[in-house]
Amino acid sequence: MSAAAAMPSAMPSAVARPSSGETFQERSKGKDVRISNIVAAKAVAAAIRTSLGPRGMDKLLQLPSGEVLISNDGATLLSKLHVLHPAAKMLVECSQSQDVEAGDGTTSVVVLAGALLDACLDLLTKGIHPSAIAGSFYRAGEECVRILRGRVGKAVKLSERESLVGAVKTCLSSKVVSQNEDVLAPIAVDSVLTVLGRDVDEIEKATNVDLRDIRMVEQLGGTVDDTELVQGLVFDKGATKTAGGPSQIDNAKIALIQFCLSAPKTDMDNNVVVSDYAAMDRILRDERKYILNLCKKIKKSGANVLLIQKSILRDAYNELSLHFLAKMNILVVTDVERTD
Repeated sequence: MSAAAAMPSAMPSAVARPSSGETFQERSKGKDVRISNIVAAKAVAAAIRTSLGPRGMDKLLQLPSGEVLISNDGATLLSKLHVLHPAAKMLVECSQSQDVEAGDGTTSVVVLAGALLDACLDLLTKGIHPSAIAGSFYRAGEECVRILRGRVGKAVKLSERESLVGAVKTCLSSKVVSQNEDVLAPIAVDSVLTVLGRDVDEIEKATNVDLRDIRMVEQLGGTVDDTELVQGLVFDKGATKTAGGPSQIDNAKIALIQFCLSAPKTDMDNNVVVSDYAAMDRILRDERKYILNLCKKIKKSGANVLLIQKSILRDAYNELSLHFLAKMNILVVTDVERTD
């Protein structure tokens, strides 16, 4: 009896119990993190859900700079949002990847991902393990790709211009310029096909296009119907006419210079003091000779069109250099941006 009575009193000291709720707390913590991720992703999807489709509404955003942006493009809207949650950031990056790869469907991928995560929440509440849910989604994705390629998808060749124009019109149907799709769609297709090449074989072999070779120039005045495709370069500023030079050149040979057609200056901010008129005349004569030699070298190269890059250090050109170039019958375009 004494031994049996001693055993119950000794058991609490021999068995080490975990502190209250340790094991359950770890499980609930992982569950809370998953729910937090799903809620954040659903919030991002709900923010742009109403802008989906041809009947989608435009969103008006006021940027920190004070600029007002009106758009219904998913990638544009999400890129302007300051998202901090990691799961929400993944949806933003998903939309940007869709924009880079396809150029359309940026809202659809976010709304679809939000709907799938909402379905995951129901499965998690039923006790299904997250790994099983993820594996099922992978298998469902592979099946969707197989169905789209085998039954729904239709291969379109780059040489079939009408099919490409129809696809572009579908993309423009949900945009603000949908009423001008008959004008803009052929321009978009022709611009891409022009960059790919002039030969049909080159177009068929192409797998990608560098959109940086296509530039959109906006000008005040006119309407969207005035949009046109220019096979060449378009600058914001036209040819310089102050010195009486030509404004149009056929069979142009273009030269681009990154140096300044003006008198050289010292590296430091120094002043030159001229004491007499003879020294002043000598300085002006040397400056004239220096600029004339530069213009003669340009003329000797055979160029009849000159593009002068904008300079922030000193004057990229002066009236004297424009006068010499006009006498040599060279068309001059000044203040060309480095990006052009």
